[in-house]
Amino acid sequence: MKVILFDEDDSWQHLLPLTYTRPISELRAGILTIREKWLKALGPDEMSWKTQPYLQKKFKLKPADFWINASVCPNDELIAKIPTLKKGQSLVSNGRLVAFRAMEPVRELPDDVLTNQEEIDSDPVFIDRTWKLFRNVAEEIKKDFIVLTQGRESAPVEDPHTVVYGEENLFLEPGARVQAAIIDATNGPVYLGANSYISPGSVIRGAFALGEESVVNMGAKLRGDTSVGPGCKVGGEISNSVFQGNCNKSHDGYLGNSIIGEWCNLGADTNSSNLKNNYANVKVWSYAKKGFADTGLQFCGLTMGDHSKCGINTMFNTGTVVGVSANIFGSGFPRNFIPSFSWGGATGMITHQLKKALDTARLVMVRRNIELSEEDIEIFEHIFDQSAEFRVWEGKR
Repeated sequence: MKVILFDEDDSWQHLLPLTYTRPISELRAGILTIREKWLKALGPDEMSWKTQPYLQKKFKLKPADFWINASVCPNDELIAKIPTLKKGQSLVSNGRLVAFRAMEPVRELPDDVLTNQEEIDSDPVFIDRTWKLFRNVAEEIKKDFIVLTQGRESAPVEDPHTVVYGEENLFLEPGARVQAAIIDATNGPVYLGANSYISPGSVIRGAFALGEESVVNMGAKLRGDTSVGPGCKVGGEISNSVFQGNCNKSHDGYLGNSIIGEWCNLGADTNSSNLKNNYANVKVWSYAKKGFADTGLQFCGLTMGDHSKCGINTMFNTGTVVGVSANIFGSGFPRNFIPSFSWGGATGMITHQLKKALDTARLVMVRRNIELSEEDIEIFEHIFDQSAEFRVWEGKR
């Protein structure tokens, strides 16, 4: 079985700035990324991506007969039906393509993809807006927890000073350690990845996932419905948020209803508002609309693209969207939309020059023994050019 996870152009646009640097299927939705979910669910011989042309050099496309919408998270019906699709048959949800089996392995979806279609009975989760990552994270953690732990035994919590409620919903991968913490897994599972560490004084409520090699710092208050990817350090107060991986929110400060990209760093005492004072719906910047769009949500915090940073005591207003490789600092609230490659804060912005951004990315990544590749550099260059229209201070380039 060969599978392509294909990005709908509209969904990819709506998921910016997170998808500037990755296909949709590489987004973390629960414990696992969407791609990892499908790998576990179907066990294909080969899986590749159909995404934006500038991303294809890194995320390669290979011919396949089974095509799956990259925004869709697996459920029981899809896991059962996709492998049994006949050639030329598609699955749809309310007229929207979910999966298709081509007549032979191909690199493009054929024009007649909806000729022989079957409407599915279930209502699958589509991750086609940024805020759907935190809105659905609790349920996705629960589903991933079952997939990852079924038929396996958890490593023990060896520390006698750690208190666990709902021990049956706690799972430690080999090498995971907990010291003098309180873990409440009664309302949702708590999953600790391999070689992760929870420091003394931490209070954690499920649903919660901590990725491989990630650390929860001393005294953290993790209020549940949160997924922390691999290689992260988190602390302070966090609620209903998703960290893609290899990023730091090490210190005190509040983060809620938020999505943080990879290689990000939030300075000490960074705080993000997730509720407007008038309790109205939160509007966020939409790259697809090129303006602000109503989320329909009362609670919505910070969305931050890969490689962005903020200094100590940074204050983000409700629903702020930060692009890729921005550097935010200074007093006051910066604007609610901060374009990629911005440098500054509430008093004004200048351009974070590409060479300096690449130099910083190299230094940050080498600390995790990861090299900034030629493909990564080309992606940076494309984003820098593509996002120039939003850096209004530059004028016409």
